[in-house]
This record gives sequence, structure tokens and C-alpha cells, in this order.
Amino acid sequence: MATDLLAVDRLNVFYGDSHVLHDVSWRLQTGRLLALLGRNGAGKSTTIHTIVGFLPARSGAVRLDGLDIHNTAPELISRAGVGLVPQGRRIFGSLTVRENLDVAARRAAPGGGRVWTREDVNHLFPRLGERQHQVASSLSGGELQMLAIGRALMTSPRLLLLDEPSEGLAPQIVREVQQVLQDLKQQVSIVLVEQNLGLAMTLADDVVLLDTGRVVFAGTREAFSERSEELQVHLGVH
Repeated sequence: MATDLLAVDRLNVFYGDSHVLHDVSWRLQTGRLLALLGRNGAGKSTTIHTIVGFLPARSGAVRLDGLDIHNTAPELISRAGVGLVPQGRRIFGSLTVRENLDVAARRAAPGGGRVWTREDVNHLFPRLGERQHQVASSLSGGELQMLAIGRALMTSPRLLLLDEPSEGLAPQIVREVQQVLQDLKQQVSIVLVEQNLGLAMTLADDVVLLDTGRVVFAGTREAFSERSEELQVHLGVH
């Protein structure tokens, strides 16, 4: 029976006096990919930043495999098995591809899971293997996104959070990223924040839809598809 790897429970988050997440609750089961959807400003990245410890929660809980991690230091959350691929990639441009990967490497995986090596990442992204000694600032946008994903995998996560991985990429590169995520679904649980609805719905097992910091839908991809017409208003697409 599938278990909840990640539970977000009645999360309330503020920016100063502004209440930006309102009682946000949803679950991610082990071995599934959840698409976190919503228009710009809906609270998607805020939710991700709260999960990884970049933002404090005023109330509520974030549980990883039953352990409450909300308001814990980001480095401890990472060590617990949460990997982040941030929006904008945020690669160390002055380091080589190899150095970017090595700086994130772990000798042991949290929870006894898979330990990812540089060779594993290069197998997943052969282009990175060809560019091991190039400085990251010389890479294309698609290669930078591959490196960002690879760097997160080097932390040997059991949960991978991806914030807008297709942003700014050419359609061919988006298709490559889609195939990689399809393969990764078999190896790690994933939360995918994505504006590209076609990409998200191709990959998702489950969907959470946010609007102005509130959950307006949480359920399976099939249930979301059945209600897609009425839910379009919360996506800002037609």
C-alpha cells in the first residue's frame, strides 16, 4: 500500500503582514509525481520554499515520511532527503560541470535509498558527460537545466522538487527534460511546479491547483482532467 512521503498540512505563510498561503494541505505518496499548478502569484514557489526551509510557516506542518520538518534549517531538510531544482537553475557559473556535481555529492542516501554518483548523472545526461571540464557559465540554457537536475540528484534525494524546469527552454529541450523526468519517476518521488500544462499533465500522477494561496483542487490527474473545463479559470489559460 502506498504511503505518504510528503504531507503538507494546513500551512499558513506570510510575507511581512501579507498572508500568502492559506491553510494549504495536500499529500504526495511514495513513488508518484505531483504537479503543483496555478497562475503566476498563486503560491506555488512559496509552497516549495516553505517545504525546503527557505521561508518560515506561521502555522501548520510539513511532514517528510511522518517527521515534521517545517521551520527546520534548509541544510537539515536537504540531509533528510529533499532535493531542490530551483527556478532559474542557480548553478555556480565559475565552477566546471564536474565541480558543480561534486559539491553536492553525498556518500549515503537518507532513508537508505539510492546513492547517486557523477557517473549516474552523466548516464542520464550524456551531454553533461561531454562537458565535465567546461565552466558552467559557458553552457546553453538546456544544459544548465540538466546540470541543475543533476546537482539535485547528487544529494541522493528521496523527494525531488522541481520549480519551473521548462522555463525559457526550446521545445526540443523541453521534450528531452520530459523524457528524463519520465525516467526519474521510477526512481524518486517528485513535486513538479510547472506553467507548461501539457508537460505537467503528461507526467503527473496527481495534481494540486493553487489560486491566491489556496488549494482549489487536489486529486488524481484523471479527476483533474474530468474537471479541467471548470478549473481553467484558476490557471489563466483557455
